[in-house]
Amino acid sequence: MPMLLEDKVAVVTGGNSGIGRAIALALAKAGAKVVIDYIVHPEATDALIVEIERIGGHAIGVSADVGKIEDLKRLVDAAVEKFGRLDIMVNNAGIETRTSVLETSEEQYDKVLDINLKSAFFGTQFAAKQMIAQGGGGRIINITSVHEDWPMPGNTAYCLAKGGMRMLTRTAGVELAPHGIRVVGLGPGAVATPINTSTMNDPSTLAKLNSAIPLGRMAEPEEIAGVAVFLASDAASYLTATTVFADGGIMQNSVGL
Repeated sequence: MPMLLEDKVAVVTGGNSGIGRAIALALAKAGAKVVIDYIVHPEATDALIVEIERIGGHAIGVSADVGKIEDLKRLVDAAVEKFGRLDIMVNNAGIETRTSVLETSEEQYDKVLDINLKSAFFGTQFAAKQMIAQGGGGRIINITSVHEDWPMPGNTAYCLAKGGMRMLTRTAGVELAPHGIRVVGLGPGAVATPINTSTMNDPSTLAKLNSAIPLGRMAEPEEIAGVAVFLASDAASYLTATTVFADGGIMQNSVGL
């Protein structure tokens, strides 16, 4: 029986750690050939490639700063050069500063918006152009957050970037639908990744967070990756221009944090 994503080619930005790593591995397990974008820790990328090859998959790593247009273009070009096409673009790379409106510097603002939103916009653009040129449609998955819709005081630039990704997903999804390109947001809630290390290392903060999540715990990266594989597959063929939230129910909890 063919695998869900057999013969598909995927790019995952920020793909050597956290949610990105889990998505890259899950896509490979489903049969996709994967291009892993990274900017630090090349040894982590190498280890992930070995893990993918061990299960019979194919992957390459590309060092690219997705906040820079020329690097994003080079990332898409690398996928085509190595594997001949591009079918799935996962705009996952993201950072946060945990600063408020009053505290955020111009440098912090620019860095968060460049890596989180600018990269998603031009990643979508470059991927869509390639998908249109080769024919057959494609899938663009924007890893957003519950904070595309839910304010997080003290992390304003991050929320602004994720809100922008929401409208990018909705608008690009409408624009690109005639080309057979689906654009879907995937909005995790709290996930056990390095970005949440400080929370996980503080028992009282973690307990408060878990109590606000109806399922009672943070997600594992693999749980988000499973949704990404579904969205990349034909099983999600009628989904576009919307966000699918994988948040353990936290957005529906009237108690909140």
